[in-house]
Amino acid sequence: MNTDGSSRRSRSRRRRGRAFVGAFAIVVGVLAVLGLAGAAASVAQGPRVTDAYVDPEAAAAASGARLIVTTTQSLAEVDPSQVTITPETPFVVDTSGRSVGVRFTLPLWDDTEYTVTIDDVASLGGGPTATITQTFTTPAAEVFLMQRGTNSGDLIYRTDLTGQNAVPVFRHAHIEDFRATSQHLVVSVRTDDDQAGLIVTDLDGENAHELPLPGDGFVSNLQTADRGERIGYTFSDAELTADSGRESRLYTASLSDPDADPTAIEVEGADPRVAEWRFVPDTDSILLLSFDGSLLLTGSDASAGAPTALGDAMTIEGIARGSSEAVVDRVDRATVIDLTDASEADLVAPDIDLGGTTSVTPLPDGSTIRTAAVLDADGVPTGRTSVAHVGADGATTMLTEIADTDAVIQVCVSPSARYLAVLVAPDAVTNSYDTYQHPLPKRPETRVLEVADGDPVVALNGSSISWCQVPPR
Repeated sequence: MNTDGSSRRSRSRRRRGRAFVGAFAIVVGVLAVLGLAGAAASVAQGPRVTDAYVDPEAAAAASGARLIVTTTQSLAEVDPSQVTITPETPFVVDTSGRSVGVRFTLPLWDDTEYTVTIDDVASLGGGPTATITQTFTTPAAEVFLMQRGTNSGDLIYRTDLTGQNAVPVFRHAHIEDFRATSQHLVVSVRTDDDQAGLIVTDLDGENAHELPLPGDGFVSNLQTADRGERIGYTFSDAELTADSGRESRLYTASLSDPDADPTAIEVEGADPRVAEWRFVPDTDSILLLSFDGSLLLTGSDASAGAPTALGDAMTIEGIARGSSEAVVDRVDRATVIDLTDASEADLVAPDIDLGGTTSVTPLPDGSTIRTAAVLDADGVPTGRTSVAHVGADGATTMLTEIADTDAVIQVCVSPSARYLAVLVAPDAVTNSYDTYQHPLPKRPETRVLEVADGDPVVALNGSSISWCQVPPR
């Protein structure tokens, strides 16, 4: 046996083992030093952005969209005073772990570059602060409108605000009304055998699906919530007698479950017939006005608790998107009700006499758009209609005046409150109404203006622009 050779091989293996361990220790040491150096460098530089997310299209369509920025370090709480948004828009900010979120409490303007700057962003562990800047651009506005009586039936089309890029998206022999959500079109129709139908489609008009209705009858006052894909409408049975049948009952449904039966909204002790109603923005609540004049705040599903009684009213003028303040007409005055606490204040008076006000459309900043009959020096109506912006302090700007040959049917404001749409019947004397359950002039025109100064943007053929929260009335 060659013990010397075996011993030499053993010693060689031990030397190689010690060399490997030493080399491994050196590598680990180097990596540790590099890791510590990298960590130190990261701390020395302050928090750095690793990811940012925002959906500009959603931010322009509805309130509540968020910019979420993720950084390299766990963050100290960010105060709203550290955040600047250009152009200005209201927001709230929250911090969680390595992320900070900026939520836009109102829809953003379309086709606009926004820059969000967060100053003095600090790590929980201390060290230098950093400035985070994110820029994004919202898309140009697109809207849907309805045209009745085209060569191929009634039509819903999509267009931008140039009016040059109209695209047909849905056709039907008889369209009473429609609304748009962030994902769907909901269309109220009458079938060939004069039955009511509610059809939901994608925004391009595809994948049509018929929603269940409470029975055979009539759908009216179709509305959609700003978020959540929830719709509502009033329903009346086709056969009504003094002792039987449902008249103007309120129902809601979720487009997330299009095969589910609609939910009846019934307020115990109140007249079940609903004259007017509105979804309350950013909540699960509904403001309704019953046939007996009772104004009630209730839930939008079957689990709704006891309603809040808000007195008597004649009309619900509206609730601005991103707002909890409803403008209603009492018997003796117009008033603004804060639906969060039921507090109430008179509607601010304009600083110039508008004449006889015919409609009030609230905006998120507390201002309103008002239409009024223009009076002559003797207080006699001239037939013309003024459209004015009345600030929260009463400061009034005249936006446009509609000629005495035309009739104003409805005023709607875009989700961002940047634009105003005035639905008119041109040449009203010769522009007869159709014979639908919800009649409209045969030649409607939608005129879009800038809210800031009344500058005209575009005039579009059609009615029921998708900015509207309620049908024309």
